[in-house]
Order: sequence, then C-alpha cells, then structure tokens
Amino acid sequence: MIDEPRPADSDAPHPVVKRLVSASIFRRMGPGLITGAADDDPGGIATYSQAGAQFGVNILGAIVFTYPLLAAIQSISARIGRVTGHGLAANMARVFPRPILVVIVALLFIANAVNIGADLAAMGAAARLVTGWNAHVLTVGFAFASLGLQIFVPYHRYVRYLKWLTLALFAYVGVLFTVQIDWAETLARTFFPHIAITGALVTTIVAILGTTISPYLMFWQASEEVEDEEADPEAGPLTEKPEQAPAELSRIRWDTLLGMGFSHLIAFFIVLTTAVTLFATGRTDIETSAQAAEALRPIAGEFAFVLFTLGVIGTGLLAVPVLAGSAAYAISEAAGWRVGLERQWRDARGFYAILALATLIGLGIDYAPIDPMKALFWSAVLNGVIAVPIMAAMMIVVSRRQEMGDFIATRSQRIFGWAATLVMAVAAVAMIALW
Repeated sequence: MIDEPRPADSDAPHPVVKRLVSASIFRRMGPGLITGAADDDPGGIATYSQAGAQFGVNILGAIVFTYPLLAAIQSISARIGRVTGHGLAANMARVFPRPILVVIVALLFIANAVNIGADLAAMGAAARLVTGWNAHVLTVGFAFASLGLQIFVPYHRYVRYLKWLTLALFAYVGVLFTVQIDWAETLARTFFPHIAITGALVTTIVAILGTTISPYLMFWQASEEVEDEEADPEAGPLTEKPEQAPAELSRIRWDTLLGMGFSHLIAFFIVLTTAVTLFATGRTDIETSAQAAEALRPIAGEFAFVLFTLGVIGTGLLAVPVLAGSAAYAISEAAGWRVGLERQWRDARGFYAILALATLIGLGIDYAPIDPMKALFWSAVLNGVIAVPIMAAMMIVVSRRQEMGDFIATRSQRIFGWAATLVMAVAAVAMIALW
C-alpha cells in the first residue's frame, strides 16, 4: 500500500531480493521501529488517556484511521533521507526560501521543547508513584541521564538501548488482561461510533492527529536513515548507489509499516484501557498519564497500575532523545552545521548545543508556573497545525527529480501522503471554526 511495486518503478525489488529482505527484516528494523515507539511518548499517553476517558471507545476509530496516513508520511520521510543522504531540513533548504525554513524549524523547536518538558514531568511523576521519591529530583535525573547518553554514547551503541526500550510499550497490552472488555461492542463503536460533533471532540481529534502524525517523527526518521547509511562503509545515498535501492526501499517499507503498526496498536490499547475503566466509571477529568495510572489502581488493580506507570517511564526514556535529536537535526541542517549522533561532541558542537538546549528548556518547564500537561495537550494541537506545511513541503521534495533522481515517490505514496496532508489541514481548520 505504501510502496506498491509497478513495472515502471525503478525500485521494484527482484523476487530473490524480496525473500532475502523478508528473512532479515526483523534483525534490521531500526529507524521505523524506534520512531513508531517514540510516537507513544508520555505526552501521547496523556492525550490518548484523555481521549479514552472523555469519549470512550467511540474515539478508537481515530486511531485506526490515522495508521495508513502516518505510515505513508513516515515512509516518505525515510525515503527522502535514504535516497538523498540528507535530512528533511537540508532538503527543504534546497527547495524553499530561507524565511519559510526558519519558521518551520523554529515552530518545531518550540513544540519539541514543550513536549520534552511535559514528558520529563510525566516520567518524574510516574517514578514518584512507584518509589515515593521527590518528583522534581527524579525529573532532573531523567533529563541528565538522557542528555548524557546522547552526547557521550555513540549512536550505534545507543540505538541498542532504544530498541530494548520499545518493549516497555507492551505494558499497555498487559493492562487489558486485568479488565473485562466487550469486544463485539468495542469493534462496533470503533467503526460506527455514537458521538456528537462538538468543539471538544474536534480539538481532541486534532490533538490525536498532532501527537500521532508529529513533525518531529518525520525529521527524526529521515535523519536516522542518513545516520545508518553513513555508519555502513558499503552504503551510500541511493542517488549515488542505485544498485542498493531494491533492498533498501523494501526494508524501509517493512520497517515503517511494522513500526507505525506497533505504535498504533499500543495507542489503541491505551485508549481502550482508559475507555473501559475510566470512562465507564465516570472519570472523565484525566489530564496526565500519572493521573490515569492512579485512577486505574482502584478499578483495575495494583498490577495494572504498576504496568501503566512503568510504561510511562520507559516510553519517556525512548521519546526524549528523539524529540531533542529531531530538533537538533532540523536546526543544524538548516544552518549548515555538522550533524550526527555518531560524531563526537567536539566535531558537532552546534548540533549538540541545540540538543542540550532543547532538553534543558524542557526541564525548565517543570519548574515554571505552567501546567506541563495542559501545555503538552496544546503542543499536540500545535503539532497538528504546523504539520500541514511541513508535510506539504515533504510531498514537494519527494516528487522532485532534482533531489530524488529516479527514486521519486510512488503513486501510492503520493496519494496517501497528500491525503494525510489534506486531513490534517481540514482538522485544523475545523477546530478553529468550532472554537
């Protein structure tokens, strides 16, 4: 669906190549899996928990609907990085006027810093529930541990830890074994919801779209494709080594489809968990992932509470580096600086300075007189709005032979990519109109 083979496609894989790639796909999964898992960060958990608590299983259809859209957009961003050997910002700098690029990366940095702050606060609050220690101290510890790993541990080693952290997301699958679920009713309401169209509903849908189809995920996956390519001495941008295209584009397709599928499966379970517990008992005032965990304790039991809480911490450790890293990639590429988590900090000082600044600003939000979770919800809404011009810019880049050579987007990618852009634009306009 995302990268359909056609006789005219220059990237249509040979049958033997397809079998070899399929046999090794799970071993080689990387940027797509990590990006998909980072999509379910503590901020995403808070947004999904609010959605489930406020609207019950009727909101599950939004999760299902966004899967093909996110898979298409992430496949396109990965394709741009692997084909050109440059991240999104570097490619956009070649196509668009500099003022437009500056606005895009500035909005991305703001949204990411707020996201980091809310994620760190959520991790500290969740860890306090388990340990009883001071939440602020725990938040500081998480911030500097994350920052230290990114600066002092080479990416090819660090990525191993990121892959293992994706297992934390299975906590939300485990929670479902502690509650009773009417699956027939759930599936019926997923595809035929009983719900009134209101401003609150549309705003929640925009927040779901914003936290699911997030700009930082696009920048991160494109840049990590570049990182992986540069780490392999035999690899190169596909415009320079087209013979590698069949295997690499097939690997990107499966990596992205499985990674985004994993992300949406977990998001579905989070919404379902809060729908059948909190919504069903009238607890619709959930604002944070920690509140959702505490509310689950008397309803679903201690085991569900612990699983949900540990999931928040694990996903935060996974997502904070992705948020900070994507901001650093975007700004550094736009400025023409050296980039890369494989580089020593002395060789990419601007890149690591932006990474550290985003993390420290996020940490500062935890001490500011701002409700981090409300800021997070509205940062998701902001993501839903700013994603529109970023996605449109991506679609233009991936359709240009000047940048992509013979590996421009396939027909299915163009259809789903522009459809995702249109959906995001319509949702944002509808939200503003209903306000």
